[in-house]
Amino acid sequence: MSDKLASRVPAVNIAETENEFQIELAAPGLKKEDFKISLDKNVLSVSADKKVENVEEGKKFSKREYSYNSFTRSFTLPETADQSKIEAEYNDGILKLNVAKKEEAKVQSREISVK
Repeated sequence: MSDKLASRVPAVNIAETENEFQIELAAPGLKKEDFKISLDKNVLSVSADKKVENVEEGKKFSKREYSYNSFTRSFTLPETADQSKIEAEYNDGILKLNVAKKEEAKVQSREISVK
């Protein structure tokens, strides 16, 4: 999987198991309704658009790193990805995307007899 990175985007973890690809984006402070996930050909795009909240009166930040107001992150899916089987879940500030592998791409193990 390749990744196109824009400015001020959430950190991401990408893992591959025997049956699927797993993408995790760290996006604290958002709601599941803030996300838009789309698939165009083999490019999976995740974006979020959150209205900027007013800062409390008298409160000044010396540093504010986890305030994602809007972002877009795109991932090119490999040929082995089953584009009809993509699931998304948002819990505890982490957006998890699971992309199943095509049946023929799954590793098949078997014994081979010696003749």
